[in-house]
Amino acid sequence: MVFSTRFSRRTLLKASAATAVLGGIGAPHVARAQSAQFTYKYANNLPDSHPLNVRAKEMAAAIKAETGGKFDLQIFPNNQLGSDTDMLSQIRSGGVEFFTLSGLILSTLVPAASINGIGFAFPDYDTVWKAMDGDLGGFVRGEIKKAGLEVMDKIWDNGFRQTTSSSKPITGPDDFKGFKIRVPVSPLWTSMFKAFDAAPASINFAEVYSALQTKIVEGQENPLAIISTAKLYEVQKYCSLTNHMWDGFWFLANRRAWSALPEDVRTVVAKNINAAAVKEREDTAKLNANLQQELAAKGLTFNQPAVAPFRDKLRAAGFYAEWKGKYGDQAWDLLEKAVGKLS
Repeated sequence: MVFSTRFSRRTLLKASAATAVLGGIGAPHVARAQSAQFTYKYANNLPDSHPLNVRAKEMAAAIKAETGGKFDLQIFPNNQLGSDTDMLSQIRSGGVEFFTLSGLILSTLVPAASINGIGFAFPDYDTVWKAMDGDLGGFVRGEIKKAGLEVMDKIWDNGFRQTTSSSKPITGPDDFKGFKIRVPVSPLWTSMFKAFDAAPASINFAEVYSALQTKIVEGQENPLAIISTAKLYEVQKYCSLTNHMWDGFWFLANRRAWSALPEDVRTVVAKNINAAAVKEREDTAKLNANLQQELAAKGLTFNQPAVAPFRDKLRAAGFYAEWKGKYGDQAWDLLEKAVGKLS
């Protein structure tokens, strides 16, 4: 009887341990017999079909192959592990080892991280990559590391953001007056749309579709790739190509988990993550370029307003001067070095 009880308990413990390892649950460093020495979780908020997740799957397979099976990256897309704010807390505590997050939302922890989202700053992708792969991106990565997180060298593309609505097209800044628009949980978005006299509501992305469906808000703003993959066209009528912000995802790592990897493994992981970021940039740009026709066929009505009136409105409202003061002269000078004079 004693033997039977001990045996059952030991068997149960072994089964529990195996389940924990296979599920990727537990401490950042998970040893697996005859399998991966390191099993790390990577969480993101994008649908499985988005270029970021497509390239992440390729990246994970390449890392596993190059490390001889030592490193197994498990991908959890589409807010499976919680909202952006939940996962930001988890990446800091070690609940997840990797997380991609918009710099504009990361700014709740790292204020400088939202500078790439300054309204109507970037005219095109060439200017974006010149800044984010150059001095401005280097400055932001330094600030992220000061906050206790590790960050990969290459920022992933989320695209230029467009404005959708269930009630009216946005043809100029006056159309934003009183407009109930969903914005991410980030002070920069709220500040910009308040400068347009809109009524911004901070809502996590996981709740956006239902907020639009139930008319809690009239509209939202996101790149075309997300409007498509999240099927927001089902609950919106108009898409105004405002290109009001460029947004990207920083690939973040928990510092303890990152430090736990041997140097050779870290090198392989970082190399493949950064290479995948460059491929995802190309994919997202191509996807956004082709999506207007596809989304129009699904019922969205498009228009493209002139940029100058929006920038003039922000300048007159003191938006640029306010954020120059918040970011400081060093960060603002690096931004204007890439995009030209704003304030």
